[in-house]
Amino acid sequence: MCGIIGYTGMRDCVPILLEGLKTLEYRGYDSAGITYAKDGVLHSVKAKGRLSILAERLTEPSVEGATSGIGHTRWATHGAPSDKNSHPHSTETLSLVHNGIIENYAQIGDRLSREGYVFLSDTDTERAAALLDFYYKEVKDPKKAIFRLCRDLRGSYAFGILFRSEPNTIYAIRRDSPLIVANTEDGCLISSDIPAILPYTRHYYRLSEGVLAVLSGKEIYFFNEEGESVSQTEEVVSWNVEEAKKGGYHHFMLKEIHEEPEALRKTVEPRIRDGFVDFSHELPDDTFLGSVKRLHIVACGTAMHAGLVGKSLIERYARLPVNVEIASEFRYRDPILEKDDLVVLISQSGETADTLAALRHAKSKGIRTLAIVNVIGSSVAREADDVLYTRAGPEIAVASTKAYSVQCSLLYLLALRLAKLRNTMTDGQIAELSDLLLHNVPELIERTLEQSEIVRRVASTIKDAEHIFYIGRDIDSSLCTEASLKLKEISYIHSEAYASGELKHGTISLVTDDVPVVALATVSKVCEKTVSGIREVKARGAYVVTVTTEALAKQYEIPSDEWLILPNADERILPFSATTVMQLLAYHVSALKGLDVDKPRNLAKSVTVE
Repeated sequence: MCGIIGYTGMRDCVPILLEGLKTLEYRGYDSAGITYAKDGVLHSVKAKGRLSILAERLTEPSVEGATSGIGHTRWATHGAPSDKNSHPHSTETLSLVHNGIIENYAQIGDRLSREGYVFLSDTDTERAAALLDFYYKEVKDPKKAIFRLCRDLRGSYAFGILFRSEPNTIYAIRRDSPLIVANTEDGCLISSDIPAILPYTRHYYRLSEGVLAVLSGKEIYFFNEEGESVSQTEEVVSWNVEEAKKGGYHHFMLKEIHEEPEALRKTVEPRIRDGFVDFSHELPDDTFLGSVKRLHIVACGTAMHAGLVGKSLIERYARLPVNVEIASEFRYRDPILEKDDLVVLISQSGETADTLAALRHAKSKGIRTLAIVNVIGSSVAREADDVLYTRAGPEIAVASTKAYSVQCSLLYLLALRLAKLRNTMTDGQIAELSDLLLHNVPELIERTLEQSEIVRRVASTIKDAEHIFYIGRDIDSSLCTEASLKLKEISYIHSEAYASGELKHGTISLVTDDVPVVALATVSKVCEKTVSGIREVKARGAYVVTVTTEALAKQYEIPSDEWLILPNADERILPFSATTVMQLLAYHVSALKGLDVDKPRNLAKSVTVE
């Protein structure tokens, strides 16, 4: 959720920390702060608001020559955004940054208050810092104090810690929150995510849970709770720093929408062999898929919406029942899981706390798990029985776009592989659809992107609305859920998605003169029914924007105020084109309103807290 950066070495640390925080600002941007060590003293500077405010406070010459420090950009959980609640949190002996949530912070605070500690913030993190201070004063050993702290904590954390007694040494440890470490020719780094280290190195270690990293000079040492030296696996980033930059686009979101054709090629092409879906290089034995009796797709937000598309595809092509579950509810509602079930976890980051908890619940019940994630070596990927990686590359904008598209494409491939194993489609049918995914979808998205200015014009007609509704049927209904989420999370317009047949069961009472209704009509077998819903809202004065093909618009005489016409294509792959149009629509509405497209208020990219 929050972003952590740390550097110790031979270079001035403050510019490195600020640049790292800028790179990580998608993880949280309601406040920021750093602690830097100079002349053996720890100095902390913090500021509510965007990183630029913190940067203005760090222009003094006093920061020059500091070669060790930790930084943090915050997404508030405990306590409102403010200077006092910003990280780092410091005590007499240390300074600490934290990503995650300490669930038993209140009990820790009560205990420490009785010991004379006085708290200056509303945060759980300050309580953790104070408890570490308490233990350090007792044992006089940073490693022992940190492990003792971790034994007492409930919840999730990634910590970066500086001790006043060792100002040029950074300590780092994690549980259920991501943290990586890396060494370079002139120092060492800690970070919440890869983009922040890319200007310096492509080699890194993904810190294992419960392993303490000690960074000093140019060396990194790893220890277990017994104080024994342990090893960690070095990994290499497969993409470069340029891929994490805007590349001439006004916003990361627009850049990432335009990256969809290539991301789809990278995701689909390696998995089509001789005209059929082939997972053999990832799932050495996928015959278990053929024996699965039921799928549970478990995810959050956009990934869950991809799961709804996957449900339509898998049930249609493989004739296999699929439940789509919200990850945050999955384990708490005590789901019925049976031995022939498969739980499919979808997550862009692979660190989503609720999804990780759902994965662990399924495994505790002895149920096989399959992860669909973008980040190699992430927690969900490591803990699942099997994993299929999407190939979206880095996604920086908070609003997910290309990750959703590649998740849908991988679920399409999974549906076709299941159909082959279950003999629910002929080889000819499977080969035909595989070829469409491989050769037609990327080109279809490229043609769709050429309509961006048309979408922008349509966006200008609805940007001032207070409420917007999305309607559709069949798979279009699933697409509407994601389209609605995209709009409201970056434009702050209240938006709802409905299966168009539900309008008459209450929702239509909210449709009045000039209320925009975006209608998706791409499925010919239900298009007539969708048109009925469009006529119903038109009769109540709605301003209708219809997303369809030219052929369907003419065949069904769809009434509409505005049109977003999709390129001609096989109907079975039109959802990819409709998705891109809906993403562009949300983007242009937000941009025309002058909002911060990439960093919408109150949201963060990787939700690593429950």
